[in-house]
Amino acid sequence: MLCGMMRKKKKTGTPVYINVYDLMPVNSFIYWFGLGFFHSGVQVYGVEYAFGGSDNSRPGILKLEPKHFQGLQIRKSILIGRTEMDEQECREFIKKMAKEYPGNSYNIIFRNCNHFANDASKRLTKKSIPGWINRLARLNFLYSCLLPDGWNETPPRTVVAANNNKK
Repeated sequence: MLCGMMRKKKKTGTPVYINVYDLMPVNSFIYWFGLGFFHSGVQVYGVEYAFGGSDNSRPGILKLEPKHFQGLQIRKSILIGRTEMDEQECREFIKKMAKEYPGNSYNIIFRNCNHFANDASKRLTKKSIPGWINRLARLNFLYSCLLPDGWNETPPRTVVAANNNKK
């Protein structure tokens, strides 16, 4: 009787998902220890957005078909929360974020796709992505001596021009 009296809270807003992909086959073994090499993207309004590196200052945000990133195996799609932004506001928000994430600011340890997914998730839903997704980047002090030259250096802050209308 009490259960019938309790009403479910109506969910409002649009779902936001974090799509997590396996970057390496070893993930099938180390995932169970809370580790892995993962790529992640944010899915909202039927579009997935991810961050990737390049040699120039153009935006590094990629617009993708959900759950299809460069032929990688998807590990999980996680409903992280809901956003109150409508579709147009969301597109404008992503354009604004793209200016904050130029391709040449990408760094596999300090500013990768998972950092972007976490930042976007917090701004869209006020929730962080699960810690296991980017754990290896945070634990880089354990293996930094094994990385190629330059991978473990903090990238310089990139100054992004205010008028970045190139496509």
